[in-house]
Amino acid sequence: MSIALSITKTIHDWLFGIMPETTASIVEMILIALVYLTVFAVAGLFLVLMERRVAAWFQLRIGPNRVGFQGLLQTMADALKLVSKELTGTDRADKFLYNLAPYFVIISALMALGLIPFTKDFQAFDINIGIFFLIAISSIGVIGILLGGWASNNKFALIGAMRSGVQTISYELSVGLSLLTMILLTGSLQLSEIVEVQKSGWLIVQGHVPAIIAFMIFMIAGTAETNRAPFDMVEAESELGAGFHTEYSGMKFAYFFLAEFINMFLIAAIATTVFFGAWLSPFGITESIPWLGLFWFLSKTLVLVFLMMWFRWTFPRLRVDQLLTLEWKYLLPMNLVNILIMALIVWQKLTIQI
Repeated sequence: MSIALSITKTIHDWLFGIMPETTASIVEMILIALVYLTVFAVAGLFLVLMERRVAAWFQLRIGPNRVGFQGLLQTMADALKLVSKELTGTDRADKFLYNLAPYFVIISALMALGLIPFTKDFQAFDINIGIFFLIAISSIGVIGILLGGWASNNKFALIGAMRSGVQTISYELSVGLSLLTMILLTGSLQLSEIVEVQKSGWLIVQGHVPAIIAFMIFMIAGTAETNRAPFDMVEAESELGAGFHTEYSGMKFAYFFLAEFINMFLIAAIATTVFFGAWLSPFGITESIPWLGLFWFLSKTLVLVFLMMWFRWTFPRLRVDQLLTLEWKYLLPMNLVNILIMALIVWQKLTIQI
């Protein structure tokens, strides 16, 4: 039994030994939520620091180097500053929707994080429609952006929110179709089963050329769906100030800011799970050494996060028409043809087996 499983079993037995069953179940859920909130916060702070380091490296700058050793506490100082800042807004804003909007964004990201299989035993919510659930939950975040932009009663925020709706709806098609290509290959929507299939080889290898094309489309569309450069038309600073969160400050602004980085981590984590075997090592020794699976998962995920940051600091921002042309004229037709090719490959395999 792994260390993580033995710890969770000990806590489970202890709680059910001192409390009624219903109370113990609620306490367990609260503890799991606290663990994921901690992961959420730590990952967000680390990714912000990583972004600033990568940006400095690409631009031949030093980057954060004052607060803490080598600037490691810089994002912590920024977080404390945001917590202590006054929450401002506009008099004509729709107060209820204005205050509600950040929670849509942050909660959808947190719910999606619960489905990610960090290791064989470290997954909060493993259901048989995992991929479908992830796509559905990630779609809720755009509601927060639309509400925030509209409720702010600011024309720049409204334009950013409308752009977000167009962009997210468009690129969700490519994200979903690229994942559907791999679902055809595995025959399952459950993330744990998709990982099990990859014990004989990562899907990006098993799926041949269609899997590689699906991965490339997924990363491009995923970057666009997270509203990151070169697809950051939603918060184009040179045109819209800060876009949909122009009127937000303090922790409410931090929620939007943090959610962007967590969504980037989620896109990379889904790609790691579906294409690169999640916690499985390339050498087949993951299960023999505790926590090695977590090391492999985070290593592969952070490489993909670095790739997304590379996009940001390399390519210029697209125009709105270029953004939609890329999706509707290129990525979507490529995805449809790719699904057809993958279906033929799977049909051929089944025919040979029969």
